[in-house]
Amino acid sequence: MPVLQSVPAASSRAGEAYGRLPLSFEPNVGQAGVPFQFLARGSGYGLFLSPTGAVLVLARAALGEKHPPSETPRQEQRTTAERHGPSSGRRSLADNRQPPLAEREVTALRVDLVGAAPEAAMTGRGELPGRMNYFKGSDPAQWRANVPTFSSVAVEGVYPGIDLVYYGNQRQLEYDFVVAPGADPARITLAWQGAEEVKVDAHGDLVLRTKAGEVRQHKPIVYQDVGGVRQEISGRYTLRSGPATASDQAATRVGFEVAAYDRERPLVIDPVLSYSSFLGGEGRERGWDIAADSEGNAYVTGVTLSTNFPVADALQANFGGGFDSDMFVMKLDASGTNLVYSTYLGGTTEDAGFAIAVDAAGNAYVTGLTTSTNFPTANAFQSAVAGTPPRGLTVHPFDVVVLKLNPTGSALVYSTYLGGSGEDEGIGIAVDSTGSAYVTGQTTSTDFPTANPLQAAPAGAWEAFVTKLSPDGTALVYSTYLGGLAEDYGEGVAVDSAGGAYVTGITGSTDFPTTPDAVQTNYNGGFFDAFATKLNAGGTALVYSTYLGGTNEDQGLRVALDAAGSAHVTGYTFSTNFPTTPDAVQPQLGGFTNELVAADAFVTKLNATGSALVYSTYLGGDSTDEGWDIAVDALGNAYVGGLSLSTNFPVTANALLSTNAGSFDAFITMLSPSGAALTFSTLLGGNLQDDAYGIDVDGAGNIYVTGRTISTNFPTALPLRPTPPDNFFDLFVARIAPDPMLNVARAGNTVTISCLHSLAGFALEAAESLAAPVTWTPVTATPTRNGLYDTIVLDALNGGQYFRLRRP
Repeated sequence: MPVLQSVPAASSRAGEAYGRLPLSFEPNVGQAGVPFQFLARGSGYGLFLSPTGAVLVLARAALGEKHPPSETPRQEQRTTAERHGPSSGRRSLADNRQPPLAEREVTALRVDLVGAAPEAAMTGRGELPGRMNYFKGSDPAQWRANVPTFSSVAVEGVYPGIDLVYYGNQRQLEYDFVVAPGADPARITLAWQGAEEVKVDAHGDLVLRTKAGEVRQHKPIVYQDVGGVRQEISGRYTLRSGPATASDQAATRVGFEVAAYDRERPLVIDPVLSYSSFLGGEGRERGWDIAADSEGNAYVTGVTLSTNFPVADALQANFGGGFDSDMFVMKLDASGTNLVYSTYLGGTTEDAGFAIAVDAAGNAYVTGLTTSTNFPTANAFQSAVAGTPPRGLTVHPFDVVVLKLNPTGSALVYSTYLGGSGEDEGIGIAVDSTGSAYVTGQTTSTDFPTANPLQAAPAGAWEAFVTKLSPDGTALVYSTYLGGLAEDYGEGVAVDSAGGAYVTGITGSTDFPTTPDAVQTNYNGGFFDAFATKLNAGGTALVYSTYLGGTNEDQGLRVALDAAGSAHVTGYTFSTNFPTTPDAVQPQLGGFTNELVAADAFVTKLNATGSALVYSTYLGGDSTDEGWDIAVDALGNAYVGGLSLSTNFPVTANALLSTNAGSFDAFITMLSPSGAALTFSTLLGGNLQDDAYGIDVDGAGNIYVTGRTISTNFPTALPLRPTPPDNFFDLFVARIAPDPMLNVARAGNTVTISCLHSLAGFALEAAESLAAPVTWTPVTATPTRNGLYDTIVLDALNGGQYFRLRRP
């Protein structure tokens, strides 16, 4: 799965090291119910180590069980809409179910070190910054926090005078036998069990054929260090006869044959185990949302069906979801090369994370849903699932979950259920400066928890809700239904500095609550309209509330705020008469008008009172385009992430990918504060399907994106491995830094040049004229940071009239 990797450097650049994650090993402190001392996990494999051997568990989805690349999120959403309406497409995991074990190819390869010392000491070396945290189930005694991780594991004295060291990366495992002077490498014997065939091929590789595919150990590299220079020694694998191991009479014994070498010096035997055939993971992953803090750390939540969640360091041995899903939460450092933490969160049935927010201290707030009766709780407002299984079923209806993780991910500050006797789903979350979390979603419960409500009871079968929790998670500050007689779904929420909550979502109600001065007070028809609503700080009154839609179907999916209190909404529309403004980037629907086939994304900015559109525009091409998330920077630029099937999606000259590369591609678009121009717009994807669902932007203008991909050639800056074509959808995380844009202003004899992004790594040059031939002269002034800008002030009489940035 191509996760924690970013897009290739081009005219817009991605962090060079973003996604360079090592293989990590963790001590077994009870998180894995197996008698091994260390473990490591990755895409499609689990590795368990003891002093006398190792077990490598490999899994690959059976052919024919993959998610069809042609299946669109729209089709997926329509299927679930028949049951619960459109927003259940966000939480529907029916397309993500793992096939039963009988339908997956799973192999366990065991290697015993014949004659090894069981008392040999195992130690972790090269401690990594990341920590593993296991919050599985509702019993805190079973949780494990702050489990350290290491870049290698050493087994000292596995044979007399011989040490064994395991290390590697997400693509391959290496292990070195370090033979001390005078020790005998012929004592090393590996007894392999679990392979259908073991052979040494013509290239000298050891090939193990299994029912799940081929595992290959490349010809061993044997060398000695002589005066600081590596001197290679001829060596090869040999298949040996002899007594089988006690545990498996069918074990195949393999040793090493080494040519003459200096026995007064240490000798290193270095096999490399390659398992690229299995790098797909057992199940599917999807990144639903992402948030960035002021230091450039990225926080991601989503859903996984992999028992070995293959996110770089792969975390818990104890996937809790059975054939259902678990929520995951991860934090990457600013370089993207280290997991600060990453964890499953879930119980024994279905769990999913849909939205994440982060406060100034680095606490992460997550909402989603669960059917698990043993979801991990702490300091909970509601400590148990509220609903009961329908007659004849054993699975409980969904409850909302809301949780807060501390900055290191080592503890739940709080974790609570939130729900009534029906279906309850948490879809959007925001946090204010006091640490209060605001959650929106939808419910069928007539007894959903309310407090100081604007609307005390539901009017329809599915009703949106808005809930504000206290900073410690133990109480509701307010909680209210929001909706009319038909179906209403809360999808996104944002909060301003005064505690006003802004909500967007989807409504089919002709009586959805609106305010007199709203942009659109009437339902315009079609299946659904989007809505945008602002509640006062107490949640007791509407500041404004408006429909957003035309005569066909319109869905609002996320909302973000700028410094002036203007709400920016994105989603998608099939309406040819969706409300737009005259100077919009795209005033007309770009796709087909067939409701079942094509839609365009939309981006709408309301003024602070909700009484007028600052701008509103379609965003799309000749086929389906959907906006799934939106973020706004300090200058009011809006960043939209979504997915596109169009062959002519609007992109800018500095796009990373200009034309659709396969099925759906992700898109990332930056609009100017006036909405009159696309500052940056690009597609992102490979030969199959790629969808972006979450987006955020940091103070330096870096864009963070998460979603899912099934492409075998998804673009990466530092590709760690490919995604096999028979894989399920996998999570991706990307960070993109658009090229800096210069603002030039002259006042009298002073020219001020400013740039939102850092000017580090660029050369500022000036020219007196653009008439050919143009002479560009370096500007030697040093920029100063002025708020969000790098700024250079020049004397207009001594400088140029035109300026450019250039990478040296």
